[in-house]
Amino acid sequence: MRITLVYFAWIRERIGRDQEILDLPVAQLTVRELIAHLRGRDENYAHAFQHENAVHAAINQEHAELSECIRDGDEVALFPPMTGG
Repeated sequence: MRITLVYFAWIRERIGRDQEILDLPVAQLTVRELIAHLRGRDENYAHAFQHENAVHAAINQEHAELSECIRDGDEVALFPPMTGG
């Protein structure tokens, strides 16, 4: 499965990139499973994703819950909670 990841705000700053393409050896996984996978990549990812409840996601530009499935070809955006002003 190949997905495009897009990172925003302090997540982008902590891992040092704004996007990447990721190849995974599974047909699908949940947002929560993706975050767990990313956390295991290196210390920067571990720091960025240490509190999964502080991470929000969108799949193909639609808000997604942590339990939602990601499929081959999806674009997944990961970002911190937003505040209005």
